[in-house]
Amino acid sequence: MIPSSVRQMLLAIYTVLILACAVHAAAAQAPAQAPVTGIVAEQRPAIDAVKKQIADYAQQMEKADTDAALADLRLNLEASAKKLLDIGVSFRPRVTEINSRLDQLGPPPAQGQPPEAQIVTDERAKLITEKAEINAVLGETEDQLIAANKMIERTVDARRELFTNTLSQRVNINYSLGSEVAEAYGQEIRTMNQVVSSWWRFVVSFKWQSMLAAAFFAAIAALVLLIGGQRTLGHLYLRDATIESPSYLSRLAVAFWSTLMRSLTVVVFLVTTYLFLNYFNVLRPDIASLIYMLFCVIGIVYFVHALAQAVICPGAPNWRLVRIAPRPGRILMVLITATATITGLDYIADTVNQIAGSPLSLTVAKSLFATVLMGLLIIAMGSLRPLEDEETGNIKPWPRAMRVFLYTIGLVPIVAALLGYIGLARFVSQQIVINGAVVVTMYLGFLTARAVSDENALTGTKLGRAVQNRFGMDETALDQLGLVLSIVINILVLALGIPIILLLWGFQWSEMSAWFVAIATGFQIGSVNISLVSIAIGVLLFALFYGFTRWFQGWLDNRVMARGRLDSGVRNSIRTAVGYLGLGIAGVIGISAAGINLSSLALVAGGLSLGIGFGMQAIVSNFVSGLILLAERPFKVGDWIETGGVGGIVKKISVRATEVETFQRQSLIIPNSSFINGSVGNWTHRNKLGRVDIPIGVSHKVDPRRVHAILTEIARGHPLVLKNPEPFVAFSAISESVMQFEMRVHLADLSNSGTVQNEIRFTLIDRFAEEGIEIPYPQRDVNLHLEDADSIVEMLTDRVRDKLASEAKKIKH
Repeated sequence: MIPSSVRQMLLAIYTVLILACAVHAAAAQAPAQAPVTGIVAEQRPAIDAVKKQIADYAQQMEKADTDAALADLRLNLEASAKKLLDIGVSFRPRVTEINSRLDQLGPPPAQGQPPEAQIVTDERAKLITEKAEINAVLGETEDQLIAANKMIERTVDARRELFTNTLSQRVNINYSLGSEVAEAYGQEIRTMNQVVSSWWRFVVSFKWQSMLAAAFFAAIAALVLLIGGQRTLGHLYLRDATIESPSYLSRLAVAFWSTLMRSLTVVVFLVTTYLFLNYFNVLRPDIASLIYMLFCVIGIVYFVHALAQAVICPGAPNWRLVRIAPRPGRILMVLITATATITGLDYIADTVNQIAGSPLSLTVAKSLFATVLMGLLIIAMGSLRPLEDEETGNIKPWPRAMRVFLYTIGLVPIVAALLGYIGLARFVSQQIVINGAVVVTMYLGFLTARAVSDENALTGTKLGRAVQNRFGMDETALDQLGLVLSIVINILVLALGIPIILLLWGFQWSEMSAWFVAIATGFQIGSVNISLVSIAIGVLLFALFYGFTRWFQGWLDNRVMARGRLDSGVRNSIRTAVGYLGLGIAGVIGISAAGINLSSLALVAGGLSLGIGFGMQAIVSNFVSGLILLAERPFKVGDWIETGGVGGIVKKISVRATEVETFQRQSLIIPNSSFINGSVGNWTHRNKLGRVDIPIGVSHKVDPRRVHAILTEIARGHPLVLKNPEPFVAFSAISESVMQFEMRVHLADLSNSGTVQNEIRFTLIDRFAEEGIEIPYPQRDVNLHLEDADSIVEMLTDRVRDKLASEAKKIKH
């Protein structure tokens, strides 16, 4: 009999063998799992890295307690989410290939059908396995993407909640804690004295050379900007004391550019000083934050002071933008600078609170004092009587709406602070000063741009005269340059002002950088992708190729065709054809580079062809003529033209017709094809300069040289007649009754021709009367033959008799 222990051992061995056989059979029946290879293996490290980043960001979110930290965390999460999307997109080509191959292989044979080749079965199984791996990875990335998006929403909610809490949090103000606040303030002063003095002893002992070097390099940078700005842009912002009544454009330009250049000089000095101090390891972390805030406050206060001085100009009333009397203007400048100073000191006090670890009571007391004082200063501004009456020169208060506005924004921080809403009071007071200064500066920039774009605005300025003398531009080109300058100024104002306002409203620089990159690289509007970078590249390429075309036209005409002694007509035709060809190529290159789909233009061309085929030749002809007129610009709106016996001023140019207003105020709608197919006279094509001819006839009894001298003197003495070209008097003809003269004068603006002719003719009549010069009537010689004398005498006798008879009847009655 087998012992029980042996029997148990054999049973265990038998069980193990049975299990091993079962596992082996299951493994033989199951398909072999291939190792992870291909695109999944390539993307696995990137997926793991992104997963780790998202996990780290989840930990950081629990610790983030500032708006800047939350903003940076959101940008990082958005970058990780974009990486996950890119990873998911990278699988699409392989999934498409797998699906296409599976469709080619078809489904496995059904039961009872002939078996397929083993290689086909293996390939199908391999493809199905790879597709399952990709789907699993895509599901994993989708889960991570959902988690990242949820965290992004949480950061947005956290930032909104943080901002709301800052403005809505109420502090219970206990006015009985005056002694405690005073004691805390004394402790804070002692703490800061120790911090600053210990750092200063360290600088004097070890870093004084670095300190001097930083100050020296910062001063050099500021001087370079100051001197270079005065030499290059000094004519824009330096006031000319010799000008008694500067134009509004000159005052605007001086106010805007003086504020900008003076503030930039101070900002460059402060920024360079801070950077060099940091580079030479002079600053400790606590001192670095204090000096950073101090420099920011100095820059803001100086900017506000420079802006107020540029607008009010108490020392130069003829350059002021607002009619504010000098003495109230000085008081207003002091109040404006004081508000900026109080706001800056509040920022510094907040930094000191963090460094010294001040108690809440002291923090609340300082903020309460700053906001109440700020509100009182704004109310004091509203109580001033600063405006000067233009006619009488009397001093009067602000307009009612302005006073109500100033009183309101002054009372808001005071009431909010006294009720305990310190965060709201600080936010309102800070936005009033800093945002107000930025908005006023932007407004000055927009006013300058609008004034520059006015017609002939640059003609009388120093900049306009300098450009005319340097480049030889005429008035039309200078006017177009003013339009370009207006656009540039508007872009600069927006590019500088909007980021500053967004920063002041709590947005982070990293957020704005991301927005700018997104807008510049491309954004979707419907199905259209708009990229500012692509559009700028397209415009640049168009300008380059168009400039090359113009250069090639001149080179071909002057260097090639001129040597071949070709006819001028042939040369002009070739030059024009080359110009149109180059313009077309430049347009296609620019449109393609800008990312515009040329198929849309093909649709337009197809529609035009269809319209022409259905009898719309006249409409299409006018449309194409309008495009030619807009491109070639043989005349523009405001030009004085003559065509088909009609003259007038161009009021509007559209793609079908042009509106011309005659001098009788009649509006003529002329099809554009009439201008292309007919001749058009343009009196003001390049400029408004033109010649006026005034004919004069005098008696033969007068010395013609004397008349010539008088006419020349009158022409030269008229104020609107140009000295160059010089007036000319032509002795044009000698007729039977008069000697004919013609006065030819040039005017800067032909629209004044009627006035000039009238004034010259009035002067001629008066001068000829003084000189005794006769303007004769036309003379006629009558010849009588002797054979007709009897009949003439008889006719005259009958008429006299009839006349006497009628008179006798009247007397009798």
